[in-house]
Amino acid sequence: MRARWGAIGLAFAAVVLAACSQQPEATPPPVPSFDAEQESAKPQDDPLADFYSQELDWRECGGAECTKVRVPVDYDDPSGPTVELALTKIPARGEAIGALFVNPGGPGGSAFDYAKAADFIVSGGIRDSFDIVGMDPRGVGKSEPVRCLTDAQIDELFAADGTPDTLEEGRQIVDDSRSIAQACSDNASDLWMHMDTASVARDMDIARAALDEPVLNYLGKSYGTAVGAAYAEFFPSRVGRMVLDGVLPTNLTQEQISFGQAVGFERSVRHFADECAQSGSCPFPGDGDLVLIQLQAFLADLDENPLPTADGRQLTESLGSYAVLSFLYFPDDDYPRLRDALSQAISDGDGTGLLALVDERTNRAVDGRYLDNSTDAFYAVSCADLPFEGDESEAMEFAQQWQQEAPTFGESVAWGLLVCADWPAVGEPVGEVRAAGSPPILVVSTTDDPATPHQWGVDLADSLQDGHLVTWEAFHHTAYFEGSGCVDDAVDAYLLAGELPPEGLACS
Repeated sequence: MRARWGAIGLAFAAVVLAACSQQPEATPPPVPSFDAEQESAKPQDDPLADFYSQELDWRECGGAECTKVRVPVDYDDPSGPTVELALTKIPARGEAIGALFVNPGGPGGSAFDYAKAADFIVSGGIRDSFDIVGMDPRGVGKSEPVRCLTDAQIDELFAADGTPDTLEEGRQIVDDSRSIAQACSDNASDLWMHMDTASVARDMDIARAALDEPVLNYLGKSYGTAVGAAYAEFFPSRVGRMVLDGVLPTNLTQEQISFGQAVGFERSVRHFADECAQSGSCPFPGDGDLVLIQLQAFLADLDENPLPTADGRQLTESLGSYAVLSFLYFPDDDYPRLRDALSQAISDGDGTGLLALVDERTNRAVDGRYLDNSTDAFYAVSCADLPFEGDESEAMEFAQQWQQEAPTFGESVAWGLLVCADWPAVGEPVGEVRAAGSPPILVVSTTDDPATPHQWGVDLADSLQDGHLVTWEAFHHTAYFEGSGCVDDAVDAYLLAGELPPEGLACS
């Protein structure tokens, strides 16, 4: 998920220092034992036969090949309306051993655009040996994107008070939350009711078949792991080589996931405070504990005293908190920029820098336009997959409890549960994933990943019938191609030659 708000890292016996090694010879993944021609020879009465046998019309699109693949809007009614999904393929630089589907997460992230950045998301060895394929999920990016909210409504949503102090403010959160589903119902196509992860996984199998790929090779990050895990559960015999990096579980409730992220981000903001105190350029004096106390007080003060910004908007408590939270993902790049923006706010009383960080992470242009539909898609997917069964009284109870363990973000995360209360679209549950009968699946998890806690990766690797875990000991969201040569070598050896890492491999 595009977390707005992982867990305590576990100790592993083996600690392997980052190192570069020669990549193995690339070999194609094994093909299922049944005849691959069965794919295009589905029984005539199979309602999905035409989707699986469709021919794709490719065109050149800026150093890549692009096409559309047709899938049913509702898999319970495959003879009903259809939707076309945008698909791109970046050809291998050498002889391809297959296609590698990629997904960056979200929900709401564009796999199409992610694949277009192939040179920056996978190693040279993977680029040489795989066609890199990205398919925007239904309703996302270039795949008939759903639009629920206007740009002005999204601005209001992000700026709204997320930590109510009065009964009236609490009622406003309830009204704001309900307005999102109503906006989708009023403004979006019917596709918004069918954007659950299970449907996306089924779409991916049709795309795999349309590409004449006997198996699905896959690299999914963050929410992309949920898509991959669902695929492995539904189509275990069609799994080729699958890497799930930064696991988002498919078997937890909305409140369990939200609480895990609140605690994870609390751990990361403490790490930021320690780093800030040692940087020599922190806007708050003192050690890490004092920095964190002052940062929390600064954010709380924005509730009554929002800061002005250069474009006339105000930096509210919600926007300030999101600026901090959204720049805890990648410490090497995020921390210095967050520190500078906080310095401007503290010394000059100017919220422009912090608001610019929010705009960057939400893809808002300087003219006020949101350049993608990731916000609408985030809610449409998340709430269909993980509805919140409670009401405002339960959200208030969670807010009081979570504030004890996650004082910086816990309260606002708990109130945010209400967005998915009474959500009218209910997706197909995926549940615990075993992928019985699949080939080995590689799970990668970072000990201090704020958005996808390490324990979630441990749990998925344990639940898979043939799961294998690689751990990166770091503060970072996801691990592959993020700075650890040890992780990169392990993933590349698996994708290129099917070689599994040593049991309990931990990279520092």
